[in-house]
Amino acid sequence: MRSESDISFTLNRRHLVVAALGAATLPMTTRAIARAVDMPATEEDIAFMRLAIEEAAKGDFPFGAVITRDGKVLAKGRNLSKQERDPTAHGEMVAIRRFLAEYGPEELKGTTLYTSGESCPMCMGAIVWCGISRVVFGASIAELATKIGQIMITDQEIADKTPFAEISLTGGVLAEESLALFK
Repeated sequence: MRSESDISFTLNRRHLVVAALGAATLPMTTRAIARAVDMPATEEDIAFMRLAIEEAAKGDFPFGAVITRDGKVLAKGRNLSKQERDPTAHGEMVAIRRFLAEYGPEELKGTTLYTSGESCPMCMGAIVWCGISRVVFGASIAELATKIGQIMITDQEIADKTPFAEISLTGGVLAEESLALFK
């Protein structure tokens, strides 16, 4: 005889399969295809990326981030995973947490996050959930993988699979300077 939890699991799995099949049959016009928009770098992007690289140089690992809006720096972060004994204390996460402590979650919407290295899936997921509108990164995941271990999922891949948000991406800004921090 099946237990209640076995039945619940079976029903939940069935619902998941039915929902997935239903989503696959939706017309292409109602499903998000590519949610990320590539944007070219500006002079302002270069200036803010230099700040992110400065933060990275001070980190436990060479990753730094800056959150801006309307030309103003609102929060900075650097990797503090060793210092904080927290493997989630990546530069982006530290900057987001500092921003939230100062301004609250609603104010994150419409901001730009500059990061010395393309975000990992954890950080990019947080960026999406926070409603950050744009990410500008230095070194790409592929470039970073030549220096340290990386989960080989790009920001573009995550943005493309996010049907409820649109995010602009600009990559490769001062990538060589970002990579030079790895000794």
